[in-house]
Amino acid sequence: MENFKGKISVIIPAYNESDNISNTVEETIRVFEEVGNKYEVIIVDDGSEDNTFLEAKKAIGNNDCLKVVRCSETNRGKGFAIKSGFKHVSGDLVVFMDADLDLHPEQIKILFKHLKEKKADIVIGSKRHPDSIVDYPWYRKIMSDIYYFLILILFNLPVRDTQTGLKMFKFEPLKRAFERILVKRFAFDLELLLIIHKLGYKIVDAPVKLVFKPKKFRSVGLNAIFNVLWDTAAIFYRLYILNYYKL
Repeated sequence: MENFKGKISVIIPAYNESDNISNTVEETIRVFEEVGNKYEVIIVDDGSEDNTFLEAKKAIGNNDCLKVVRCSETNRGKGFAIKSGFKHVSGDLVVFMDADLDLHPEQIKILFKHLKEKKADIVIGSKRHPDSIVDYPWYRKIMSDIYYFLILILFNLPVRDTQTGLKMFKFEPLKRAFERILVKRFAFDLELLLIIHKLGYKIVDAPVKLVFKPKKFRSVGLNAIFNVLWDTAAIFYRLYILNYYKL
């Protein structure tokens, strides 16, 4: 990230990622060591049932730029994990990144380029960007398309993809949004971006290269779909009935 003199904080929420977390940490360190920026990586173990926490501790070694946090004894959700990780952030820019390496940390450079060139406050990786290269199952694409149109109809949010797990924020808008966010699980990204949009910050998207890997512990079943829709309906209710997001 050329000419950037500040510090970049990377929050990596992890749940049952013992097979991936070591490679994710190594690749993230490599990227930042190559570009020479100040950085910190905060791995948040969200109540994993495997050895994610131990593998993460082993991977960071004595590197002072890395920290592992176990935020809960039970799985509380991505939003809860990221909010827990944010308490340890000291950077000027904050990146959310998934732990499974479906999205390689090299792409943080692309997000920074868009942040700088478009004078944005937030850049989100988007599977729907015309320059994205996406390799994931057809049923996931259908679900993603349906959810996109649902979000467009319900919220008119100027974002083509709320769910992709690579995002970059300036510190201040993220801090202000976290003071109001309520969702801890399935629609966390939607609520976060909605609040930031309501606060008047500029959100742009960037292309990603996504290589889907089948998840040993996870699948998108009817229960998960129901929970996403339930959380989304709750955000709709708070927005239009309670005026909770009126600032």
